[in-house]
Amino acid sequence: MTKIVYPGSFDPITNGHLDIIKRLSRQFDQVIVGVAVNSDKNPLFTIDKRVNLINEVTDSLDNVSVESINGLTVDFVKSKNASLIARGVRNINDFNDEKVLANTNKFLENNIETMLIFSSPKFENLSSTSIKQLVNFKVDISSLVPKKVLKELDYNE
Repeated sequence: MTKIVYPGSFDPITNGHLDIIKRLSRQFDQVIVGVAVNSDKNPLFTIDKRVNLINEVTDSLDNVSVESINGLTVDFVKSKNASLIARGVRNINDFNDEKVLANTNKFLENNIETMLIFSSPKFENLSSTSIKQLVNFKVDISSLVPKKVLKELDYNE
């Protein structure tokens, strides 16, 4: 069975994240979305709310499961008997950041590999951080996030 872990903070999950999850679900037998706390970011939603939202928006994908990560990603990956991490890349800045992260994970656990998956062109400028900024300015984000996220943000559809 081919298994991959797609970790991230997903705060909130965007249509770009969802696109990657769907693409991974077509290539792997099992996709585990690992929802992590990023101490460098101010969260919009609690980790439990993020797990629940992702579960709801991936409900139709039978081979996708969602769990919170407490601790190092490599430890989470090992606990799931997986050896492959998927990371989304939108641009060269992401690539450089992800290369550093992949090398750190490789240092921590030599048996775990990182696979980079490039965002679809229509999502290459989309990030959770930009969503949070747009929310603050009451900008229409209905084309950028799943409807469940809009509902949680009390956006009128």
